[in-house]
Amino acid sequence: MMIQRFLDYLKFERNRSNLTAKNYGDDLRAFETFCKDQNEPISWEAVDADVIRNWMEHMMDKGNNATSINRRLSALRSFYRFALSRKLVSKDPAHSITGPKRSKPLPQFLKEREMDRLLQPDLWTDGYEDVRNRTIVMTFYETGIRLSELTGLDDDAVDFVNHQLKVTGKRNKQRIIPFGDELDSTLRSYIERRNAELTNRTEGLFLTSKGERMTPEQVRKSVQRNLLKVCTLKKRSPHVLRHTFATAMLNNKAGIESVKKLLGHESLTTTEIYTHTTFEQLKREYSDAHPRA
Repeated sequence: MMIQRFLDYLKFERNRSNLTAKNYGDDLRAFETFCKDQNEPISWEAVDADVIRNWMEHMMDKGNNATSINRRLSALRSFYRFALSRKLVSKDPAHSITGPKRSKPLPQFLKEREMDRLLQPDLWTDGYEDVRNRTIVMTFYETGIRLSELTGLDDDAVDFVNHQLKVTGKRNKQRIIPFGDELDSTLRSYIERRNAELTNRTEGLFLTSKGERMTPEQVRKSVQRNLLKVCTLKKRSPHVLRHTFATAMLNNKAGIESVKKLLGHESLTTTEIYTHTTFEQLKREYSDAHPRA
């Protein structure tokens, strides 16, 4: 009876659609069924916060995600606000209940074998643009820098003596990122080729064939096109290579504080999402290596 009064209120006073009213009704009847399935039937008046929390735990146990649970909790809150305003109940047990947090999607990244394949010379031509684009991919993968940081690089940001890259990040904060012999050799070869081929060039490390600094959009399109060679990820952006760098670092036992500094994160919480990513990667790679019969 109370549920129907609430649904009539939604349709005739709030002008909600029949579909909206039906969805609210389904959610409220699901809660009502849960209450009736308890040891003793519970009236709307007798429901307290513990009953609602138990209902939420019940939904979690059944595999409902945070979005679904929060939607049903929202329906219950609306119902109790209505019931309290019409003096159908004397208290609102739902107003203080906090729903589960929506889990953030794990960052997408390439597996190490996919990166190894992508950097194989046979996937690239010996033309200037392919030499440059391969160097860009390797720089993202070996340093984890952001797209804006890469396009902002000048030649003097590369310290070949100490194998370091000086990067200017968000809010003009600078950080030093070490790199290995492979990137050292690749950068040297690219710069030598660039200087020989582009006689008229502007300042900047990565330049177009016309000698102009590459724009973020040009780099993004290049990365998207080349990642397609080795993976089927829906998202194929420079940020995926940043995620790949972080995941590879943690999978190879780097400390999370070190990864935080290399990525230029202000909060450790931002970096911690990669600890979940590495766990998911290990599960997938184990499944790939040990398929079920």
